[in-house]
Amino acid sequence: MLKRMSVFDDLVGQDTVIEQLRSATRAAGEQLAGGAGGGMTHAWLFTGPPGSGRAEAARAFAAALQCADGGCGHCSSCHQVFAGTHTDVLYVRPSGLSFGVDRTRELVLRAASRPTSGRFRIVLFEDADRATEAASNALLKAVEEPSPRTVWLLCTPTAEDMLVTIRSRCRQVRLRTPPTRAVVDVLVNRDGVAPDTAAEAARAAAGHIERARRLATDPDARERRSEVLAIPARLDGMGACVSAAARLYELAEAEAKATTSALDEQEKSDLKAAFGEGGTGKGVAKAVRGAAGAIKDLEEQQKRRATRIKRDTYDLALMDLVAFYRDVLAIQLGARVELSTGAHEADLMRVARASSPESTLRRIDAIMACRERIAANVHPQIAMEAMTAALYMG
Repeated sequence: MLKRMSVFDDLVGQDTVIEQLRSATRAAGEQLAGGAGGGMTHAWLFTGPPGSGRAEAARAFAAALQCADGGCGHCSSCHQVFAGTHTDVLYVRPSGLSFGVDRTRELVLRAASRPTSGRFRIVLFEDADRATEAASNALLKAVEEPSPRTVWLLCTPTAEDMLVTIRSRCRQVRLRTPPTRAVVDVLVNRDGVAPDTAAEAARAAAGHIERARRLATDPDARERRSEVLAIPARLDGMGACVSAAARLYELAEAEAKATTSALDEQEKSDLKAAFGEGGTGKGVAKAVRGAAGAIKDLEEQQKRRATRIKRDTYDLALMDLVAFYRDVLAIQLGARVELSTGAHEADLMRVARASSPESTLRRIDAIMACRERIAANVHPQIAMEAMTAALYMG
């Protein structure tokens, strides 16, 4: 791993965004020195497609604002922001499918206090689009009437995901999907991945950096994706459709479990360590017993997060299928584009020869309809059965 020379080093393929945030950091320094600081404001909205690095960009900006050197990447302040331990940076990561008004009001109150050791009081709100309507209205008041030296960093896929009144009061930072070459460079130079493996993972992830890293380093994740992409070519009857839907559901569940289990165990271990488990001396046993309540609360949060991760994982599997049919369509139309599912060339060619571009578009529509049904709380396996039947019928 390379040593971080700047807090912005990990933003892949985002040169325009980096310059925007560096300029704002300089303006923030001017404000603190009593100047105008016209390039700085109290509310920012980070948008971009999945995997583009919205939260990473917001975290880097938070570190730069707190750093006396504008984001050096190696001082104690920068380390604390990236570790999530800085006392003046409040991190909000909705663990469930929504973020309620009571928690938002509590957050607004905490954000209103003056910084204790840092230069600013910063709220980094990931997935701010999960805020309920009432929560969004509570958030609007804080953004409309900001406290001195409080900065809000909101992250959402698109600006339209937020109330128009909120986004009109925020300066937008628009991230783009990183190019494949940039993702490959990160995997090779920072993660030590072999170039061929990195290139295949980067193409498969379509610019989603964390997923590219997972595919490059986890053979089980690669195998699960490969099974998903093998489904279209195996739909030769209604029985196969039912079996394919069941398998697709199993694969998504396995992927979600693999994602959550590692997170859950690490969080429990960290919490127990914080309460003194494994230590010795007077009072340790009592402290460990006192951790029971905190662990129970953590487990409830983890259950809510698991529900959200499952939903996201179903969607990821469905988008892999969309990528397959998009590549089929490219072949049918003779388009010279990079195929993200090119490793399945034989299946791509088979499906492309056996269908028309019109049927391919109908199949993509069927997958998108499945996504909408799952979002509307239809049981995923039932929605997938309807989808696989539509894929078979063409």
